[in-house]
Amino acid sequence: MNLFSLLQARTARSGPIRVGVIGAGKFASMFLTQAVGSAGIHVVGVADIDVQKAKGSLDRTGWPAERYAAATLDEAAKTGGTAVTDSADALIAHPAIEVVLEITGNPIVGTYHAVTAIDHGKHVVMVNVEADCMVGPLLQRRAQAAGVVYSMAYGDQPALISELVDWCRTVGFDVVAAGKGTKYLPEYNYSTPDTVWDYYGFTAEQLATGDFNPKMFNSFLDGTKSAIEMAAVANGTGLIPQDEGLQFTPVGVDELPQMLKEREKGGTLSRRGTVELISSLNRDGSEVERDLRWGVYVTFEATTDYAAACFAEYGVKTDDSGRYGSLYRPYHMIGLELPISIASAVLRGEATGSPTGFRGDVVTTAKKDLKAGETLDGEGGYTVFGKLAPAATSLAGNALPLGLAHGAKLIRDVPKDRTVSWDDVEVDETQFATRIRRELEAEFRAEHENA
Repeated sequence: MNLFSLLQARTARSGPIRVGVIGAGKFASMFLTQAVGSAGIHVVGVADIDVQKAKGSLDRTGWPAERYAAATLDEAAKTGGTAVTDSADALIAHPAIEVVLEITGNPIVGTYHAVTAIDHGKHVVMVNVEADCMVGPLLQRRAQAAGVVYSMAYGDQPALISELVDWCRTVGFDVVAAGKGTKYLPEYNYSTPDTVWDYYGFTAEQLATGDFNPKMFNSFLDGTKSAIEMAAVANGTGLIPQDEGLQFTPVGVDELPQMLKEREKGGTLSRRGTVELISSLNRDGSEVERDLRWGVYVTFEATTDYAAACFAEYGVKTDDSGRYGSLYRPYHMIGLELPISIASAVLRGEATGSPTGFRGDVVTTAKKDLKAGETLDGEGGYTVFGKLAPAATSLAGNALPLGLAHGAKLIRDVPKDRTVSWDDVEVDETQFATRIRRELEAEFRAEHENA
């Protein structure tokens, strides 16, 4: 509760926290609009392969041109300005930078950036959940050994869900389920970048701002992003995905305690202590009353009769037994909240959520009948979507992680809705992210087998 005071004291003592940003898309823009007025955060550099795009993000989010006119990172560090560069390596290596924000959304390059930053002694805020769910448990161990923080991004839903779970356990309730809301119908699994805007209903003016990437938004719609985020939550909290993955049950906030509990208790879950997505749409397409489309939740059970009685006395909305309750947050502010992670890492040495094991994975699943010789296009594309699975199931089935599906060439047919395995594709074993993923699988396969 004193993070802002710590930030003020740090700024007065030794200047603002020095940050490097990699990737200048929508999430980064939301962070940058907060950072422009922050006395406690100095954005030393922004790295993007498209320098003009990065400068456009700064301009659009309220930065005067003179603030990002520094010619080099050295100049920016000395003057308090910001440099824009196309070299993430130069930004990561610069001695002035304390925290690296990986916001590219690309699991391949994100893995490289995170490992490189850790090896340079930088804290890493991994906005790139795509990379985190693929190799995050190994990156966390690497960061711990290096004495730096590897953190989820506060404001993004996985960190906020993890915070609710932490609250629940700290006060002494049993966690039954945790997750978030989204807009979902089963047909969305097969959406493509050509159909995505029809589902969202954005205007031409909104799309023209440059913040809206059709593949990225399609990954939100087709269930991939939901699987990615829930894998990250499972790995960060110890909750175990259901064997069937995510059900996307239509549920309003008032029904959370009744519906998000075990089936044998009258709910919908096949496992207690799990992650689940809830839909803001009923299966007929009508809207759920008091939906949680933009928010996050946790459901829990009182451990004593007295605690259950307190629920009733203080107006806690419960299930029909009176023992199950819920807490939810109706919305999240994404990159606008990212300074919490930055300050927490530097001032407290704490992550706002971080993997503690490998429990959930996102397996590559065919959107259509795929033929040998086809090239997969990864997250949000035309060929595959991501599905949540328990890590043990993924390892046992030799499933291809979604993060490595982009550009993978099939060597045999894969029917619609089937999991794509490592054996179905040509694998470039020399690729950095592939090697890190193989290392993770070897390490955690042994742990699961010995458990």
